[in-house]
Amino acid sequence: MRAVPNILLVIVAIFILLKADSVVQSIEVDKEKVRDLMPILVATLSLTMTLGGFAVKQYTKYKSKEIKFQKEVSDTLFFKNLANNASVFQALVDIAEEEECKEIILVYYHILTSQEKLNTEKLDRKIEQWMTEKLGIEMDFDIHGPLNNLEKLRGKIVYEDNNEDEIKEVPLLSYDQQGNINILPLEDSKMILDYVWDNAFQYNGC
Repeated sequence: MRAVPNILLVIVAIFILLKADSVVQSIEVDKEKVRDLMPILVATLSLTMTLGGFAVKQYTKYKSKEIKFQKEVSDTLFFKNLANNASVFQALVDIAEEEECKEIILVYYHILTSQEKLNTEKLDRKIEQWMTEKLGIEMDFDIHGPLNNLEKLRGKIVYEDNNEDEIKEVPLLSYDQQGNINILPLEDSKMILDYVWDNAFQYNGC
């Protein structure tokens, strides 16, 4: 029962804020106590409104993120349902081939543009340093894979006046006696790739 007068003061203060004078006059309370309570009530209402606005804003943001997440999940499940085992396997093969191509391009570029002779160790450090400086990525680059792939690429460098049958195949990448890496110039490398592509599948039709 001790809380009843305080509750009554709060009610009267609210009516005063709402300018309900007729209702206030019918309630017998100490006006001085009401005046003392007014700043506290105003501050409380302001804080409540601020917290309420913040809560509404956070709830709206949460619902927006929830809807976005549900959409991403739905899209992912939709495309996964479209894919069968064969297409998933093909996607993995494509990703692996793409990564190998990137490694080969990195190796070829750094050998071709280097102002000094490079062996395997120097080339490995050069590529790792380039990745750190350009992309901010520290990595242990697998240098042997792309070097082996480039060395296996063999073909003929055929110019217009040459007889292809008399020309021997040469590797795109080779090593000298000191272990330094030699790479063919860009134009010759393109001829090697063209030769490999043209002879990738031999068909003897009737």
